[in-house]
Amino acid sequence: MQYMLLIYGDQNGWETLSEAERGEMMQAYGSFSQELRDSGSLVAGDALDSPQTATTVRVKHDETLTTDGPFAETKEQLGGYYLVEAGSLDEAIEWAAKIPAARYGSVEVRPIVVFEGDRS
Repeated sequence: MQYMLLIYGDQNGWETLSEAERGEMMQAYGSFSQELRDSGSLVAGDALDSPQTATTVRVKHDETLTTDGPFAETKEQLGGYYLVEAGSLDEAIEWAAKIPAARYGSVEVRPIVVFEGDRS
């Protein structure tokens, strides 16, 4: 089963880290990503650009409306994700707990819904 591991954190947190701490964080992400890859569990994963680059889209009365920025003002923003193949929710949670940002923010674990006929 596939699970989306959604990584949330304070968008200003990166700026508060020293160069050494940033390097350690990037190294930790590299190690984690390699471990996930080596296990065969990694399906996909990426970091997202800052929330200021977001565009929110809504369609009302057949008119497409766009707003610059994220949908809501919150302290924690979605910063990236991993899509993993895991045998159980417990296994997905174990992967989520290894994500370096879990120590500073949070990681939401959500199963992917497969609709009938979507996968062969």
